[in-house]
Amino acid sequence: MSTETITTPARRSALHDSRTAVYERMVEIRRLEERIQTLFTEGHVRGSTHLCIGQEAVSTGLASVTPSTDWVTCTYRGHGMALALGTTPEAVLGEILGRGTGCAGGVGGSMHLVDVAAGLMPTSAIVGAGLPIACGIAMAAKLNGTGRVALTVFGDGSTNIGAFHESLNLAAIWKLPVVFVCENNLYGEYTRIELSTPLEDLAERAASYAMPSEIVDGQDHDVVAAAVTRALDRARAGDGPTLLEMKTYRYSGHSRSDPATYRPAGELDLWKQRDPLAIFRARLIEEGELTSAEADAIDTRVAAAVEAAADHAIAADPPRRQEMFRHVDGLVA
Repeated sequence: MSTETITTPARRSALHDSRTAVYERMVEIRRLEERIQTLFTEGHVRGSTHLCIGQEAVSTGLASVTPSTDWVTCTYRGHGMALALGTTPEAVLGEILGRGTGCAGGVGGSMHLVDVAAGLMPTSAIVGAGLPIACGIAMAAKLNGTGRVALTVFGDGSTNIGAFHESLNLAAIWKLPVVFVCENNLYGEYTRIELSTPLEDLAERAASYAMPSEIVDGQDHDVVAAAVTRALDRARAGDGPTLLEMKTYRYSGHSRSDPATYRPAGELDLWKQRDPLAIFRARLIEEGELTSAEADAIDTRVAAAVEAAADHAIAADPPRRQEMFRHVDGLVA
């Protein structure tokens, strides 16, 4: 199945043109992630899932200022990023449920989303795998003079592996047009950051490679969008890479089987006081772009659309067995 038939270009352009559409997409990400959790409990999802509830502003902030001609690599916690970039709920849910309507034809699952038309390269279950891939994409863009930029989104745990340091070093030396986006949600799987990393602000690591960096409020869509814009402008001007550290938080555990009992009492409630949806909704109402009633109507409409997408995915057919060999040279189904 061609990914171009799945992505709706209007979904991406709407995010660039309308702040109301941004709020609607944030709600869509939240509601779809919640529905994924119930789909699992209902027995429709095989394998694991990794939810990004609480981190929606990072996805919409990045997607709203990044053209679809740029490329994005992302972690296995990538449902929100795929939706923000333009992949439809039907394509995301179809993939998670292993249906032929999925964005990878149903053979990848939750951790392997892809949408070439949206600029989303295949997400990876390997921690930090997207960083060197993004450097390769950026190198190709620089050599070909396309003016494109590669963005790579990864978790705080990735900053402790060799691929992170090798990628930043290479990008700095060659002035590659790449933006490194770290979603620092305080936990690498089940381990709190201070138990694995001697720094509170991971952006400091950019200094080792003479690379500019920013610490960004990852709960605020507008702040994220502004920081990504600056980094994209720098990369497109030929000034090389930037490391952006998004301070954010995942409301759920690491994966669907993790109750997150290791978190300090009250920590989750504290972060929920700065919920990204609530922050953006309040701002739009204050600025006169939405009324409270209109925001409520969006919430209701999106919830219904997500439920319809779930019904569509449940009813869809699984991929044929030979689909697993479609893109593997030399193998016969």
